[in-house]
Amino acid sequence: MARYSKNSSDKLSSCHIDLQRIFNEVIKHFDNTILCGERGEKEQTEAYEKGFSKVIYPNSKHNSSPSMAVDSVPYPISWENKDRMRFYIGFVLGIATMLKQEGKITHDLVSGIDWDGDTFLSDQLFIDLPHFQLK
Repeated sequence: MARYSKNSSDKLSSCHIDLQRIFNEVIKHFDNTILCGERGEKEQTEAYEKGFSKVIYPNSKHNSSPSMAVDSVPYPISWENKDRMRFYIGFVLGIATMLKQEGKITHDLVSGIDWDGDTFLSDQLFIDLPHFQLK
């Protein structure tokens, strides 16, 4: 069974308890890494300037404490393999739905591939594959 590195665990611990519960369940079944949890002003400005975010500090869900957003990708990381990323996103969303139905989390989860949660991906103006946030 996969487990998080100290680096991933530290990043996940900066996130809302619902995100921690979701990703602690995900790692039991799908190896992944946590790229980012809470982001300060400097990190958010850098993400915005590099085009990884469309919002400036403090308007990102990453900018609250605890963070209401997390960036996570399958491990080992393969940025070119978009199909694997989409599969992973669906897996994470499925786990979140299951945990909410079981009463183990209280928030819905939204992915950066489907911001409005309507399951139609063609209407998205900005795609952020690693991003998940609580609604």
